[in-house]
Amino acid sequence: MVISMNIYDFDKTIYDGDSTAAFIKYCAKRYPGVYVTALPTAGAFLLYALGIYTKTRFKERMYAFLKYIPDIDRAVEDFWDKHEDNIFDYYKAQKSPEDIIISASPEFLLEPICKRLGVKRLIASRVDKHTGKYTGENCWGEEKVKRLAEKYGISRCDKFYSDSKSDTPLAEIADEAFIVCHNTLTPWD
Repeated sequence: MVISMNIYDFDKTIYDGDSTAAFIKYCAKRYPGVYVTALPTAGAFLLYALGIYTKTRFKERMYAFLKYIPDIDRAVEDFWDKHEDNIFDYYKAQKSPEDIIISASPEFLLEPICKRLGVKRLIASRVDKHTGKYTGENCWGEEKVKRLAEKYGISRCDKFYSDSKSDTPLAEIADEAFIVCHNTLTPWD
């Protein structure tokens, strides 16, 4: 039996929207302390836009809001209880236990939804769910290919799906690649 191995980005590819942004909004409505981090996050974004901060450093500042969530595990589960319906239908129809999801979103946020979907292999940004500090780099662009090789020893896949050209390094290792736009698949150029 030949098993097809497919790799997927998560946000705007499997999930309709940006799960991290949705989670931040979700937390801000429930935990007012999150607002304390808004101004420093805006400042960090400006420094990132100016090329002074790396993407990882900016995101660490952004994830500082996690310090204000009293039970992060419960918050994540509650979030997915309300947002699980945002998983695209195309993915629900073709998902496989052999799938690999690779995302810049944090592992702690995606692990519960992957479990609900029956996906056992996840590569995502390693962010401490209590402090917002990263272990390693933000899982984005070429870093995704590097992490795929490190974690699973994989350098090729059958199919790859993403909403973003920033994932071109992964598209290049796929036999077939697709751009996802609102539940519609188009062959990668």
